[in-house]
Amino acid sequence: MSRIASRFAVLRAEGRGGLVTYLTAGDPDGETSAALFRGLLASGADLIEIGVPFSDPMADGPTIQAGGQRALKGGMTLKGALSLVRDLRLSDPETPIVLMGYYNPIYRYGGGDFCRDAVAAGVDGVIVVDLPPEEDRELTLPARAAGLDFVRLATPTSDERRLPVILERAEGFLYYVSITGITGTRSAEDEAIRTAVARLRRFTALPLAVGFGIKSPAQAAAAARAADAAVVGSALVQTLAANLDRFGKAKGGLVEAVLADVRALAEGVRGARR
Repeated sequence: MSRIASRFAVLRAEGRGGLVTYLTAGDPDGETSAALFRGLLASGADLIEIGVPFSDPMADGPTIQAGGQRALKGGMTLKGALSLVRDLRLSDPETPIVLMGYYNPIYRYGGGDFCRDAVAAGVDGVIVVDLPPEEDRELTLPARAAGLDFVRLATPTSDERRLPVILERAEGFLYYVSITGITGTRSAEDEAIRTAVARLRRFTALPLAVGFGIKSPAQAAAAARAADAAVVGSALVQTLAANLDRFGKAKGGLVEAVLADVRALAEGVRGARR
């Protein structure tokens, strides 16, 4: 059983939803980024998404775009993200880690080579925002051969004809993008999330994680009541950005400020079904 499947099995056994946290590799610098990711598990994250920075992140709002630009300016690359995962695995062999990003860096790396190197580094899954199902075999097939879960995205506009296509080669979990638009902007209503999750469960037995627009512990708790996990990214990157000086360098309390937010989100998620 994969680390992703094992973690969701544990969450089901505990009768609670999970917290998935997103930060960009290398934001705001390599050392601070590594410290943040090392602290996530102890702060209550159940799964970790690591963003691979890209110069044209079409699905991301201004907050995550800015984080990606900081990471790129500091020299972060796809190889650097794999190195970060490899280092994290030295102290954390169990937490599921998913890379999230865009196809161009993977294409340049080579799909088969990327999948093998990602699994060797300790990556459990990958989310590729801009690779549609009709074109994904060049990555999903080597991913499956390597043991790398290919996590697919569904949106409010994914209808009954589209969902089977999206889910055909989906593994790990299904990421439900709860709004139409970019990350970190508006938030979906609780009832809309519940309705969407109920509809998605008719099409798949995969665990469902809800993201985009979840900013507060209360919103994370509501998502975790409806689905199997809540995904929070932009809110954490906003806290990170608020703790940079005018030169874009990390202030002394940055790591603790972000991890304090993670602890508050985790408390909300863990108490959601009580």
